Amino acid sequence: MCGIVGIVGHGPVAPLIVDALKRLEYRGYDSAGVATVEDGRLGRRRAEGKLVNLERRLQDEPLGGMIGIGHTRWATHGVPNETNAHPHFSDNVAIVHNGIIENFAELRDELTADGYRFASQTDTEAVAHLVARELGRGAAPQDAAFAALKRLRGAFALAIMFRDDDDLIVGARQGPPLAVGHGDGEMYLGSDAIALAPFTDSITYLEDGDWAVVRRSGIEIFGMDGARVERKRQQSVGTSFLVDKGNHRHFMEKEIHEQPEVIAHTLAHYLDFAAGGVKRFDSPIAFDRIDRLAVSACGTAYLAGLVGKYWFERYARLPVDIDIASEFRYREMPLSAASAALFVSQSGETADTLASLRYCRGEGVPIASIVNVRDSTIARESDGIFPTLAGPEIGVASTKAFTCQLSIFAVLAVRAAIERGTLTKEQAGMLVKALSEVPRYASQALKLEERIEKVARELSQVDHVLYLGRGTSYPLALEGALKLKEISYIHAEGYAAGELKHGPIALVDEKMPVIVIAPHDHIFEKTVSNMQEVAARGGRIILITDEAGAAGTSLEGLETIVMPEVPEFITPIIYALPVQMLAYHTAVAMGTDVDQPRNLAKSVTVE
Repeated sequence: MCGIVGIVGHGPVAPLIVDALKRLEYRGYDSAGVATVEDGRLGRRRAEGKLVNLERRLQDEPLGGMIGIGHTRWATHGVPNETNAHPHFSDNVAIVHNGIIENFAELRDELTADGYRFASQTDTEAVAHLVARELGRGAAPQDAAFAALKRLRGAFALAIMFRDDDDLIVGARQGPPLAVGHGDGEMYLGSDAIALAPFTDSITYLEDGDWAVVRRSGIEIFGMDGARVERKRQQSVGTSFLVDKGNHRHFMEKEIHEQPEVIAHTLAHYLDFAAGGVKRFDSPIAFDRIDRLAVSACGTAYLAGLVGKYWFERYARLPVDIDIASEFRYREMPLSAASAALFVSQSGETADTLASLRYCRGEGVPIASIVNVRDSTIARESDGIFPTLAGPEIGVASTKAFTCQLSIFAVLAVRAAIERGTLTKEQAGMLVKALSEVPRYASQALKLEERIEKVARELSQVDHVLYLGRGTSYPLALEGALKLKEISYIHAEGYAAGELKHGPIALVDEKMPVIVIAPHDHIFEKTVSNMQEVAARGGRIILITDEAGAAGTSLEGLETIVMPEVPEFITPIIYALPVQMLAYHTAVAMGTDVDQPRNLAKSVTVE
């Protein structure tokens, strides 16, 4: 989940590396560092905490050099401090790393016995010592790097630089992504294309098992057998985006307010609003030829899939197995020739989701993915993709990517229902019409921000929160709890409302807010009975509903956020917005770091 950058340039590279790292800080912000080669010497500046601390360090102690590597860290091995910050040195070798070296302890013991001393607690330092040892035995730099790579087990993306060669960076990929950027007399390495956007849009993506010799004149790519391999050079769509907060305080706030627009773009890609139908688009999944769909994802993307399960099963009568990807990859799910698999990932690089995809690839079933990055690894390894058009999402807590994922699940459920004959043309047209109204309803929901902010100020004073929902509101209860935990650090749990009496009700007292997500739908009365149980025990209820729901509820001490009345089919997409705003404004009231919450990173590229 760390971010790495390398530049072989023709001018001072340290400022350029810092600029690139700013675009990768969503991957980790425990510490950051830069190393360069100048006049046959390795120089390094590192700083604990966010990238701004490294910038200050470089202002006081500038680094020269026309070749360099940089890193922004999400800690795995070792506490987040300057000593454990990358780049790591060993003799005349510098290295940055994203991933986990699984045989680190074995390598450390071997190297320690060979006289090498470890200055940090990281697994990365072992790789630097391995390379240095090969150099000491007389190997040329690129041969030393290759020999070290063959000793590693685990997931890694690496950039290795040498004091005695100011025209060489060796990059390697085994799991986490790594892209090579092509410039005019200079070359770049980065964890993703966005990092390289200021420099180039001409990108070559390394594949698993690749390692690359990067010089100003170009690249050579090899496999782990040492043989040359060819990889496609392409123009990256990701580099066209420029990212800033605009007039908003945080990226998360900006991304919440972008949702009417990006949902409209996403839906317009798949639906013909004028004709009231679904456009013809390529899909590797023939819904009328399968009897089961396996869906897998992590975090918020998993919860989007959970909503999708309700839609597929209700409207298309298609059974759906949904798993958290970290469980799916190990439980050896049986798949038949009549199965298909669908994976969801904002980044398209989520390690557990990618491993689950590869399991399904081995089972020979059709594979599709819902991704926000079209040239990501998951996208490239799928038989086909359903791209979201959310644009770059920088805030760690997913907002616009989530609602765009929901939008695509809704579209696919309608398409599946049409292909399977479970909806008439008129019924499908009604659902498409409802989807066409999502951007308007989302804009109306955003106008409730002042009311939500008031509720959030009260919520910021508590230590624990329960979220309840039924039907498609149950995944939203899980998502609301996840959002609140992620950015405010308040302990929160989401439950199916019918589970209240099966344990959670024991927690309810006058200090426990219970947030109930309950549009006035066919199961609304069931949820009201749960609210009465909470009220009878002195619980503080915050009800998110519409006018009909507010009118049908009369409980003492009830706080209500009244949503626009929307068609039942699209309520999960619209009701996601107040859930997001409630978490956001609670975190702001508490003064936490909304965009970069502690211990989290945007893209989880290691297990």
